[in-house]
Amino acid sequence: IVDPLDGTTNFIHGLPQFAVSIALQVDGVTEQAVIYAPATNDLYVASKGLGAFCNNRRMRVSKRNRMIEALLATSFPVKTAVQSRAFGELMLDLTAQTAGVRRMGSAVLDLAHVASGAFDGYYGVGLKPWDIAAGALMVSEAGGLIGDAMGDSNYLKTGSVVAGCPKIFAQLLPVVGPTMVGLDAMAAQAATAPR
Repeated sequence: IVDPLDGTTNFIHGLPQFAVSIALQVDGVTEQAVIYAPATNDLYVASKGLGAFCNNRRMRVSKRNRMIEALLATSFPVKTAVQSRAFGELMLDLTAQTAGVRRMGSAVLDLAHVASGAFDGYYGVGLKPWDIAAGALMVSEAGGLIGDAMGDSNYLKTGSVVAGCPKIFAQLLPVVGPTMVGLDAMAAQAATAPR
């Protein structure tokens, strides 16, 4: 599962938040992952059961346990005004409940930063498997949790992702899950509507 340039808009504008992402799946299970951020020369690698590393240094998710102290990342594609408004309201709510929410423009790097402990949690909708697969393995191999809007492991199919260190994941999921489920339903309805 390859994304040759995650964070395309950042790249076009000269912002150094973009990456190459590669994940290897065997029988539907992600076994290997590599993320390379050329602007910072950071190489993230993970192997199922063997941990996650950045530049050969072991990564671990943060030990944060209170939402009010958590720094979150998010990403979402702008599809409709209604979806943007719903996601914007969620972001405003979370900004008041946390240390802050960042929209950096590269889902795979956001997940790598959750794995490294820089971000305590992440949520995103409308993502593709190439946006998620490598970062998901990084998070789980670094001791974090990752799921879809319901907390299940269908995030590669649904495109909705919640990730974080265990305590923040448990607090974040019930806050973002209902809105994300609603956004998923809107996207599915829009996709099947006659044009």
